[in-house]
Amino acid sequence: MIGKAAGFRPDAFVPDLEDSVADADKSEARRTVREQMGVLINTGIPVLPRINARDTGLAEEDLQSVVRPGVCGVSIGKVNTPDDVLWLSDVLSELERKQEMSPGTLGLVLWIETALGIVNCYEICRASERILAVAFGAEDFTHDMAIQRLEGDGNVDFARNTLCIAARAAGVLALDTPYFQFRDKEGLIVNAVASKHIGFKGKFAIHPAQVDPINRVFSPTKDEIDYASRVVAAYEEAERKGRGSTSLDGKVIDVPVYKRARELLASRP
Repeated sequence: MIGKAAGFRPDAFVPDLEDSVADADKSEARRTVREQMGVLINTGIPVLPRINARDTGLAEEDLQSVVRPGVCGVSIGKVNTPDDVLWLSDVLSELERKQEMSPGTLGLVLWIETALGIVNCYEICRASERILAVAFGAEDFTHDMAIQRLEGDGNVDFARNTLCIAARAAGVLALDTPYFQFRDKEGLIVNAVASKHIGFKGKFAIHPAQVDPINRVFSPTKDEIDYASRVVAAYEEAERKGRGSTSLDGKVIDVPVYKRARELLASRP
């Protein structure tokens, strides 16, 4: 599966040692990922293995297996407090030293998927300069809350919005939980569009067929780019004439609208 994955072009590869691996198979998973890591690294695409949570007692052994030159960071499940992040950063610093990697080389993608994690979300997002992104884990969150995972996201909306707001305030990316109906392309697109609208900047894929639809949703469309370009042109023309706002297609164009358009144009691949 790792060899097959190397033939696709996601934004990052996340070989998993956590929830997709049964407890009895953790050692075998470490060995497999360690032996096959070079296949993914050689694609030139960032590789961030996902390790088990700190409180499982497995994280340090996971890190010993996956940290090596060429890996750009790690992802870790069920981060509950800023102290979890500080502990992990300290372990990574020691491993960087042993591997003769530059300090701070390894970034972090943190999974927030418990009630405690959501309550502490902003402090977690601010806990280390290593943090690249935080990810929402809906399945573990609903388990922690002792509620059923519903088809829609109505019963996890507060947690999802909280994570997006905290991530934005801290200046890190918010990434959404996987869509598990991997054969339902239309459902994935609807779900991803809803995620984008509340502030998620990307989404995890659990099947290669999900990569292209997710990338299309989270990339600006031609219509969005064209409209943003018109907004920027209209506002800057008004600004040259000494006005702080204008209109376009019957809508007011003021500073926040202009800034949003500029950011969209800057986000183009």
